[in-house]
Amino acid sequence: MSVFASNAGLTHKLPQYNNNCPLEARYHLNAVLILKKHFAASPEAFHIVLEHSRMVAAKALAIASAIPDPSLDLRLLEEAALLHDIGVSRIHAPRIGCHGDHPYICHGVLGREILETEGLPVHAMVCERHIGVGLGVKDIVQQRLPLPKRDMVPVTLAERIICFADLFYSKRPGSLDREKSPDDIRTAMLRHGSHKVAIFERWVQEFSR
Repeated sequence: MSVFASNAGLTHKLPQYNNNCPLEARYHLNAVLILKKHFAASPEAFHIVLEHSRMVAAKALAIASAIPDPSLDLRLLEEAALLHDIGVSRIHAPRIGCHGDHPYICHGVLGREILETEGLPVHAMVCERHIGVGLGVKDIVQQRLPLPKRDMVPVTLAERIICFADLFYSKRPGSLDREKSPDDIRTAMLRHGSHKVAIFERWVQEFSR
């Protein structure tokens, strides 16, 4: 059965969380504490990133539960989704309370560095590979991005699910719980080329089976 409701495009029923529970009771303790540790100097950004990541994790779990695939580790999927934006703690984005030294595009590789230091190499690769629908060497070179010249595209099923789920939510204050429509995503992707839209469409087919 598809996780996408036929009468609402690519939408799904998010798992219900009891918002009165402590965060540690709703999520794996280590993921929340790791986020708190690295956002210690930016409490506003911590709350924005955590709420965004909560939405992404819920959608990722809904997709995974509807596939299903025995190769998926649901606990790892949830943890990686919660931690995928940890690199935001080091970027310069005053609108969400971040005052680091790096441009936003670097938050994936920064997240990889952070989580490798934390001893989480699998989670770390989710960070690096979740930007848009993934960044290839050609993207990095042609756009002159301040990133290492290597492919940063989702490879594993878990990486693809999290990358896909992330496209539906922004970190814009006031809109954290608003799920974007597929057409919103297609329009945004088109600015980066029709090949990016084609990747999104493949994921729509993969995750609506």
